[in-house]
Amino acid sequence: MASSDQLKEGGTVKKGHDDGLKMALSLLEEFDLPGGLLPLADVVEVGFVRSTGYMWIAQKKKIEHHFKMIGKLVSYDSEITGYVQKKRIKKLKGVKAKELMLWPPVSEIILDDPPTGKLHFKSLAGITKTFPVEAFAPGQ
Repeated sequence: MASSDQLKEGGTVKKGHDDGLKMALSLLEEFDLPGGLLPLADVVEVGFVRSTGYMWIAQKKKIEHHFKMIGKLVSYDSEITGYVQKKRIKKLKGVKAKELMLWPPVSEIILDDPPTGKLHFKSLAGITKTFPVEAFAPGQ
């Protein structure tokens, strides 16, 4: 969650599921990221500090989502934070993708520019996985 200092820097906060979800989706759209990248449930709060790109999302509980097209199970913690830029999220915390028996944290998501239809997920362990963008369309 944001500190009062972050809010003084021009942060915007939306409380409640409907308003929070709308804000999260509009941020993804604004920064040219697929709308299904963050399948959220029971959103408590979404915030964004435009001057730094810092974003936070609070949900009532951790959720798991199965992306059918690529056969990936992804875990979203009750608190997700990161820095949003055009076609990328850096220093991401709170998102893990299942790889065999492990759940390595996803630290960065990058959309190819110029567009190739590929989205890259980097973990702190140095592992990068690439998937088609359409796998993260809303409703997938």
